[in-house]
Amino acid sequence: MTRTDRPLESQHKAFERFRRLPPIEPHELVGLWRGQGIPSDHPFDGVLENLGWFGKRFTAELRADALLFRSGERRLVAIDPRWIPLRLALRFHHLGRTRFARNLFAYLQRRLRANGPVASVRTLPFDGVASAAMVYDAQPIVDHFRRIDDKRVIGAMVISDDDRLFFFELERVGEPP
Repeated sequence: MTRTDRPLESQHKAFERFRRLPPIEPHELVGLWRGQGIPSDHPFDGVLENLGWFGKRFTAELRADALLFRSGERRLVAIDPRWIPLRLALRFHHLGRTRFARNLFAYLQRRLRANGPVASVRTLPFDGVASAAMVYDAQPIVDHFRRIDDKRVIGAMVISDDDRLFFFELERVGEPP
């Protein structure tokens, strides 16, 4: 199945899949990960992919490039999420899946570039299970992770004051450090 062929999961089904998986330790995330959204009727379904999202990178110091995007054929650019108007993005999510948004984002990437990692990784409880989580420095967002297997994890993005969860899968690129 390609990324666009993935079946739409409801929030409930995606959460049930997430909660059945075992926890993962923060240090196990160190490295580069390719991401893809799990369609679950969330406003951000398809938005990140449309904008050229690559995934995430976690450092040995348990810091993270939370939003890595492709820039050209071989280059990755870490974006600083502090510049993203989160509430507007949620409200006008349908625009994020347009060609106009993709072109505008490509143009703005240089101005949105991060000056270093923009999130920290630590163990946090979620749904009664302590597992690795990535806490954004300048946005009210926490990504909670669970292990699928040795090369894949599932994430549940929690935005403060929003009951919906955005689910995504990360697959390790290369061997763990």
